[in-house]
Amino acid sequence: MKEVIIKAEKLTKIYKLPAEEIRAVRDVDLEIRSGDFIAIMGPSGSGKTTLLDSLGCLGKVSSGRLSVLGQDVSQAGEKTLVLMRRKFISFIFQDFLLIPSLSALENVELPLYFARDKQNKARAVGLLNKVGLQNRINHLPKELSGGEKQRVAIARALATSPKCLFADEPTGNLDTKSSQEIFDLFRKLNKEDGLTLVVTTHNPQFGALADRIFYLRDGLIVSKADSGLCFPN
Repeated sequence: MKEVIIKAEKLTKIYKLPAEEIRAVRDVDLEIRSGDFIAIMGPSGSGKTTLLDSLGCLGKVSSGRLSVLGQDVSQAGEKTLVLMRRKFISFIFQDFLLIPSLSALENVELPLYFARDKQNKARAVGLLNKVGLQNRINHLPKELSGGEKQRVAIARALATSPKCLFADEPTGNLDTKSSQEIFDLFRKLNKEDGLTLVVTTHNPQFGALADRIFYLRDGLIVSKADSGLCFPN
């Protein structure tokens, strides 16, 4: 039996606004095990990003239980959540979030610098090679295509050797060809390196590449038929 990395039980996230409460995620039960490739799918506004953020310790859950590697972090403070992210979890986003003034190599080196890894340059070069950017390491983000920027972001996320990589709509700003290349890279990292991946997407074609799919609608996990997504025949 593979190790359970993250477990959610009746996980709920509520945003309290002056005039109303928004239940962005409601009573979600799921487990993420070592080596999983999971897609969280649903239409815009279904709660995908909120669920990903909650599972990845980017904020406190409102109720329910969340454990990371057996540690209950349901009501943990920010210091504990930051420690969990540093040690076990990495994120990539659709907007890449690269620092414009730094080269691809320097962007990947950055988390290693903060981790005080003395082998930061060699490791960063190796990671850029892994994602197929060995010839682009000295280029600035403005000199890279969208797909190349996302590959730099993936290399940067891998720098700290996370237990689990979360990707929030990682192909949202990419064309079809670049999107396919990113998902192919995810598949390779999962199958060859055993990396645990959790990806949100509203694209059924790419979601189908995952081993397991959770369909989300109005903050609830639902069946494929009730997801509100349009699937090709």
